[in-house]
Amino acid sequence: MTRIHFIAIGGAAMHNLALAVASKAGYRVTGSDDEIFDPALSHLRDAGLLPDEMGWHPERITPDIDAIILGMHAREDNPELVRARELGLKIYSFPEYLYEQTKDKTRIVVGGSHGKTTTTSMILYVLQRLGIEADYMVGAQIEGFERMVRLSDTAKYAVFEGDEYLTSPLDLRSKFLWYHPHVAILTGIAWDHINVFPTFPQYVDTFRQFVDSFEPNGTFIYYEGDENLRQIAEHARKDITCVPYNAYEGDVEMQVFGRHNMQNLQAAMLACRSIGVKSEDFYREISTFTGASNRLEKIYETADSVAYKDFAHSPSKLKATVNAVRERYPEKKLVAAMELHTFSSLMADFLPQYKGCMAEADVACVYFNPKVIEHKRLTPITTEEVRAAFGSKNVQVFTDSLALQSYLRSLDYQETALLMMSSGTFDGVNVKALAEELLNKNTKK
Repeated sequence: MTRIHFIAIGGAAMHNLALAVASKAGYRVTGSDDEIFDPALSHLRDAGLLPDEMGWHPERITPDIDAIILGMHAREDNPELVRARELGLKIYSFPEYLYEQTKDKTRIVVGGSHGKTTTTSMILYVLQRLGIEADYMVGAQIEGFERMVRLSDTAKYAVFEGDEYLTSPLDLRSKFLWYHPHVAILTGIAWDHINVFPTFPQYVDTFRQFVDSFEPNGTFIYYEGDENLRQIAEHARKDITCVPYNAYEGDVEMQVFGRHNMQNLQAAMLACRSIGVKSEDFYREISTFTGASNRLEKIYETADSVAYKDFAHSPSKLKATVNAVRERYPEKKLVAAMELHTFSSLMADFLPQYKGCMAEADVACVYFNPKVIEHKRLTPITTEEVRAAFGSKNVQVFTDSLALQSYLRSLDYQETALLMMSSGTFDGVNVKALAEELLNKNTKK
């Protein structure tokens, strides 16, 4: 029996990896965390993996543990981590362990500042529809897939969403540098994670390192409209095959929309084709793909109005999402609300990157909670700074979630597209319930 212990088991990716490992024969999984919330809480409880008490318990770190998997939420001085190092136990980061489990498989990795989750989901959706088995790690729930991580002894392929954020408290390199892909996609580079990459050139360089990390004779699929990606491709190793792409413009009717999604779709097709999937088979199957959870997800609709939610929070994601909904519903009033929630989005030096991102909305609301800024130990920002940074007259800024909800309730929603965007929850708002309430109050009789 192989015993694996997860430090900080409650994270979205970590708990899914724990579930995947626990489902394999011959593995015993334990874990710890100082706080765990749903859906991880319910998932771990249902699988019998929920720690019996919260907190760190170094006395439970014993020599019979075969491996520790360390989550990003844990700090370097975590008591369990300190004990594991004292005992000389093997310690893996999340991406390092994924690579270890798939090093004999053909690995497809999807990276880029935006569109990673959707593109990865498209690849997995088509492979499943075609009966091609694959291990995977993806950043959202996909319809028809039990969890966000799968590891097996039988799949020939592994498909990973490749994140450029830090690997672990002990390894400050980008996660995707661990994966050493045979086939990889980069969707675009738009500055993000300013707390890790304080300058844009540093941010670009981690993507250059990623391409350098490919397996010999790898395939690099990149969006040709991105100047930085063109430069990386031009200077890639000679053994790497570089394949540029643009947006899909065929005549197959798709369920997803927006130019970025058509770019994602074309990239996914090229990745699938690289492992033998015929283009016509890909397009046939992807025509029924409705999207990944929280990625331009339709959450409610009436006879004349519609509501979507999206994970968009960085400038490039925000602009692409707003523009996609505007293009889809040119005749409707577009009401867009977004939450500044991540480290980068709440930093005064980064705010100017949002200039014009919501210009296509008729009504634009930006929300942030000053307590979150305090919790992240960042320099306070003001509503005036945020409004000036976005740079368009339609933007209103809120620091009280109830005030934002009250304002949204004051609007007329006839012939309206409502778009709610956040990597958080607008401080506990049930977005689906709110959308249903708003759209129903003006439903045509």
